[in-house]
Amino acid sequence: MSKKKNLLVVVDFQNDFVDGSLGFDNANRLESVIESKILSYRKNGDDVVFTLDTHEEDYLETIEGRNLPIKHCIKGTNGWEIYGKIKNLVKDSVVFEKGGFGSDKLYQFLKENFYVSIEFVGLVSNICVVTNAILAKTASPKSEIIVNAKATDSYDKNIEEKTFDVLENLHIKVINREVI
Repeated sequence: MSKKKNLLVVVDFQNDFVDGSLGFDNANRLESVIESKILSYRKNGDDVVFTLDTHEEDYLETIEGRNLPIKHCIKGTNGWEIYGKIKNLVKDSVVFEKGGFGSDKLYQFLKENFYVSIEFVGLVSNICVVTNAILAKTASPKSEIIVNAKATDSYDKNIEEKTFDVLENLHIKVINREVI
């Protein structure tokens, strides 16, 4: 009988969201927390995957670009790359490039591969993390879906708290939450 596995999803922990064009205070503090989570999952024989926000040079002409007119995560640029020490931990992991908030490729992967639990870390809590957590809940309704509040962050703490409330209402477990 094969071991039932857990999955860690590292969402968009990229330079542009940490200290680049859409970076914000304290985003870099997540680096050591995410590094520890990745190492722990791997030590336990569990899986780790990554998502990469991925845009092209015509980003400002897209619907997202018209609503958020700040070029970011342009494929092949420094801003698109994974931040800091985490970049060295991607080797041998599945990486899903996504052109929007949620990853259709991650969704399909979760439909095809069962995990007991699926934990989300990375950036930004109230945009791409929430979107992918909800997609995971849809793709894998028998899995426990977890968002680790200690390993995600937002430039807007009030919206982040509302996001955590919505996630909990959808039966997505938010752990390490410090209510403000």
